[in-house]
Amino acid sequence: MYSRNEYSRLKKVLVGDATGSKVPNIDISARCVNYSDKLLDTDVPPAGPYPKQVIDQANEDLEIFINFLEKENIVVCRPNNDYDPDYSKFCPRDTIFVHGEHSLFAPMAIRARQHEHKAYSHVLNDTKQFEITRNNNLYNKQCVGNKNILALTESEPCFDAANILKDNEHVYYLVSNSGNRKGADALQNILGATASVHKIENVYSYMHLDSTLAFLRDGLLLVNPTRIKDKSMLPTSLQKHDIIYAPEPVDIGYHGDYCNSSTWINVNLLSIHENLVVLEENQHNLRKILEQHGIECAMLPMRQARTLGGCFHCITIDLERDNV
Repeated sequence: MYSRNEYSRLKKVLVGDATGSKVPNIDISARCVNYSDKLLDTDVPPAGPYPKQVIDQANEDLEIFINFLEKENIVVCRPNNDYDPDYSKFCPRDTIFVHGEHSLFAPMAIRARQHEHKAYSHVLNDTKQFEITRNNNLYNKQCVGNKNILALTESEPCFDAANILKDNEHVYYLVSNSGNRKGADALQNILGATASVHKIENVYSYMHLDSTLAFLRDGLLLVNPTRIKDKSMLPTSLQKHDIIYAPEPVDIGYHGDYCNSSTWINVNLLSIHENLVVLEENQHNLRKILEQHGIECAMLPMRQARTLGGCFHCITIDLERDNV
């Protein structure tokens, strides 16, 4: 495995599987991390499996995506078929972090996800893992109904891997409902001198970084303008980048009352290489802008992206890219 950025030529990737996805039991961790925007407990969806239509459509679209990847000569790995998740194995990006020679199963924020690494251990059997206790004092119930209060305290390191984006010797970490400052410090200790971890704060509380920023190539960044309104909100090392502000997304909708992401899931693209990305098939305004910068877009379906909380970046983890 070797991947140090988000955009050099992709050679090997792990793609998720919607089978078994479910709303977890709503304990304090799920309530604070996933559903802090719901004032009333009755507004939180009931625990249990997602409807069959959601799972079937998601898996159909994954197969289309995998066929595309294989035609691009990319090696595709899949989750363990025998693993029945307490949450999901649709978004391996949430669970796995790879940078250079380092690979890590993240100390995830939701208790129902603490064993999710078992879905991928057959692919990453030498991956580092560290446990956290997830005591109740890790979660701040004052976050419910108040987006200015984060779900996690600083009692111990905790983060989802999707809080992180990498750009060679720079790694960017969103402090949010799914990643605390201690988590960023723990990640820096693991990476050592191989990369600098830059915290992004006071931008977006709910919850991962890859619907806010996307690296397109060296020095070119796609930005969600509703969250990053000015370069000054970015770490200094990013302010030198050329920035494309994403257009208003086309809303692809979600199933019933199951909504796990905003319309800005359209920013959640996967780079195949510096001149080709995979984009949700309805986002033609974004496609036109990217084409102006010499970036071709493979327009593919991901009908349940908002329902299950992940589009093409979330549902993958790049295991190997060209070493640049």
